[in-house]
Amino acid sequence: MSSESKISRPLAPGDHVFLVDGSSYIFRAYHALPPLTRKSDGLPVGAVAGFCNMLWKLLREADETAAGVTPTHIAVIFDHSAKTFRNEIYDQYKAQRPDVPEDLRPQFSIIRDAVRAFNVASIEQEGFEADDLIATYTRQAVEAGADVTIISSDKDLMQLIQPGVAMVDTMKNKRIEAPEVQEKFGVAPDKVVDVQALAGDSVDNVPGVPGIGVKTAAQLINEYGDLENLLAHASEIKQTKRRENLIEFAEQARISRRLVELDQNMPVDVALADSAVQPLDGEKAVAFLKAMEFTTLTRRVAELSETSAEDIEATEVAIKGWESPTPVASSATSGDSGEATPSALAERRAANIGALPIDHSAYETVTTLEALQVWIDAAFEAGFVAVDTETTSLDTMQAEIVGISLATEPGKACYIPLGHVDGEGDLLGGGGLVEGQIPRDEALKALKPLLEAPSVLKIAQNLKYDWVIFKRLGVEVAPYDDTMLLSYALDAGKGGNGMDALSERWLGHVPIKYAEVAGKGKTLVTFDKVSIEKASAYAAEDADVTLRLWLILKPRLPGEQIATVYETLERPMVPVLARMEMRGITVDRQMLSRLSGELAQGAAALEAEIHELAGKPFNVGSPKQLGDILFGEMGLPGGKKTKTGAWSTSASVLDDLAAEGHELPSRIVEWRQLSKLKSTYTDALPGYINAETGRVHTSYALAATTTGRLSSSEPNLQNIPVRTEAGRKIRKAFIAPQGFKLLSADYSQIELRVLAHMAEIPQLVQAFADGLDIHAMTASEMFGVPIEGMDPMIRRRAKAINFGIIYGISAFGLANQLGISRGEAGDYIKKYFERFPGIRDFMEETKSFVHANGYVKTIFGRKAHYPDVNTKNPNMRAFYERAAINAPIQGSAADILRRAMVRMEDALKAAKLDAKMLLQVHDELIFEVPEDQADATIPVVSRTMEDAPHPALSMRVPLQVDARAADTWDEAH
Repeated sequence: MSSESKISRPLAPGDHVFLVDGSSYIFRAYHALPPLTRKSDGLPVGAVAGFCNMLWKLLREADETAAGVTPTHIAVIFDHSAKTFRNEIYDQYKAQRPDVPEDLRPQFSIIRDAVRAFNVASIEQEGFEADDLIATYTRQAVEAGADVTIISSDKDLMQLIQPGVAMVDTMKNKRIEAPEVQEKFGVAPDKVVDVQALAGDSVDNVPGVPGIGVKTAAQLINEYGDLENLLAHASEIKQTKRRENLIEFAEQARISRRLVELDQNMPVDVALADSAVQPLDGEKAVAFLKAMEFTTLTRRVAELSETSAEDIEATEVAIKGWESPTPVASSATSGDSGEATPSALAERRAANIGALPIDHSAYETVTTLEALQVWIDAAFEAGFVAVDTETTSLDTMQAEIVGISLATEPGKACYIPLGHVDGEGDLLGGGGLVEGQIPRDEALKALKPLLEAPSVLKIAQNLKYDWVIFKRLGVEVAPYDDTMLLSYALDAGKGGNGMDALSERWLGHVPIKYAEVAGKGKTLVTFDKVSIEKASAYAAEDADVTLRLWLILKPRLPGEQIATVYETLERPMVPVLARMEMRGITVDRQMLSRLSGELAQGAAALEAEIHELAGKPFNVGSPKQLGDILFGEMGLPGGKKTKTGAWSTSASVLDDLAAEGHELPSRIVEWRQLSKLKSTYTDALPGYINAETGRVHTSYALAATTTGRLSSSEPNLQNIPVRTEAGRKIRKAFIAPQGFKLLSADYSQIELRVLAHMAEIPQLVQAFADGLDIHAMTASEMFGVPIEGMDPMIRRRAKAINFGIIYGISAFGLANQLGISRGEAGDYIKKYFERFPGIRDFMEETKSFVHANGYVKTIFGRKAHYPDVNTKNPNMRAFYERAAINAPIQGSAADILRRAMVRMEDALKAAKLDAKMLLQVHDELIFEVPEDQADATIPVVSRTMEDAPHPALSMRVPLQVDARAADTWDEAH
């Protein structure tokens, strides 16, 4: 059909009108994806591409989205100019809107051409905003008996919702009707303008009434019915400030209402009848898309319209202005542009990408090398690809690969099954390989050039796992991005960084759960026994979601000044830790067995002593029985009951009782420590010895703490106590193989050094510069005693205060630690701050900063977020404040160690040394070193660690590393 022959059909009852908020679509398209330019001439077309994809999906699949129907009429409504009747009402209306990005301006006119190319009505009218046009058309449609779906998430349009009128939020593919409006504004749709009039709108510069937010406004409107009745009774409001503001700013509220209320009766130049859905003009659409060089969408439209893209010359349509677009005024950004903050931009990217629903039926299962090559070629063409592996185990050193998933653009993903076997649900195993899978080695041979290609960025969620899996198969993935680490660098402390949590947060999508495909409990099977059909949907979705998250998160880095943190402290750690995990460490199985026996004997002796102190035998491991004895029978102080009604016997309760001199709780604490060491280490560690390597391989978590500290699991090697004899014996079980030594390199008092640097404490800076005993110096400063011949007990007290201050220790905590009265401990802390006032200033400044910003920063720029720091709960607020004070110190120390680890392998290689980094535990690195290279390795390791902060900053205090090589970890430490 010729594009000149338009169908015009008046609305009738039963019709369904789609009114698309064009301005909202433009900005979502622009902020959703990284900048895109046309290859032939560099014309910016990123927003055009995003807009076309969203519009095409709406035209093709509207009935499968939250809209739920196919429209009979559809129009895209645009803003036309900056000045409207609202500027005459209030000259500051939208005065604070940011300027349009330079690369977006030339795309406005092209986008209007795109709408026409798809044979959709494009409507705009001078002097009126798109929202007013949408409001007027909505009224006309309802009066004609038609239903309306407004495609937008603009809150201003929610006032139009009524029976037969709904909105679709394309960010979450969510339908918005009266209940959703009630949830957002606290009132029905017809009262939204009254709430907005009171609360105002900083984005559009609607003034509102000072001191009244949406929640308060809703309460007032629900109580008084509407704005005018509220203002008439403003003098009756009990709250003084609220009453005064409502009276003083009553006229401002009325003006605000006129600004936010949409005009439903404006004269329109284009009749709704002219928005009837038109047949697709394949030649026109393909010509436009080909001119834009949108290869994928051109192919899709050509296939659907049975149009040969090869026969259409893009230059035939260049005269429409698509080669040299005429920039439109910046006012075209009015609408749903919002504030150009990094977080706002991220939300808009999420809005656009989230507007593309997850469609599992669109995923491909790749079962031939020819089909796989198509995906490989697409990845090379795109320059990036999301990658995920499916395996038989979470243990990377034992897992066997089952399949690989890829995604090259949102919604375009595949799964390559490699190792699925017969016997789904069969816990005892199954038959042979399921037919129709590419042989594993052949698939990896085809994929290896892609996974190692420097021209293609590989994107993964928790890449370290996949990196090890591929490395064991002879493939080293590079270059790469990790969405888990992107999220961690950007938002540590705001929530989980796992894929499911990120998907729900940014895409509004709940991914398929692992248990839904592999079962749980007694029905759990390994992934190789999952049917290929189920596996494909699950695995391809993982790659699809990961790619979408990358498109949202990666562009945030520069705007939020986190690029350096991610590029230098997060991303480079992936292969460093992966290689450490693969190397593992040797443990002495026989020594662990002997230690288990010793710990069992020690625990048994303590248990007998505990029974004697209690006056009767009982189950020492039972919190209920213990609580009944301590507080019910013995009547010890400090008893408190849990929600279940039982006495609490937590570690803090027992520690407090032990500090007060009660013998039974003290013995219980000792018994628990021995029992935990036995169960967690001496009994468990032999089970972690890998049958193939004969070594223990721990797993490091990069994104598990708010401050940047690493943690380890399976087994956890971070919590082996170093100050107890039993803990030291466990470290003796970590040994060097024949011909090697274990080298331990440990930062000395790094957190105190960081504190001295950050808080600029002259006495501490000088003491570290002079190489003094910092705890003795502190004791000398506080208690006026000479360093020479100092009583060890006085030094111990200074040491407890030095480290306690970092963690926000209270007088009560210090009293327990030193065995002194709370009053004496309080005097020590007071005296400490008097001698080192800079530390108190640093703490107060940090608290002020976190309350104002919701985060604190390390010296390298890492942000630790505490979004709930302004809670009204005083105990929780104090907790967050202590954490915020500690985070810059602990986080900076962690960042320094990360920098050292990243640089270590190159430093050893440059020195032609064969040492291998095996473990990281708090401020310590453990290496396996050839015996004849131990002496040469120590200075290289020490120098690399001590120089780690440079050249990023100049530390006011020198770092010091204590390093030693020996046969066991304990001896080296």
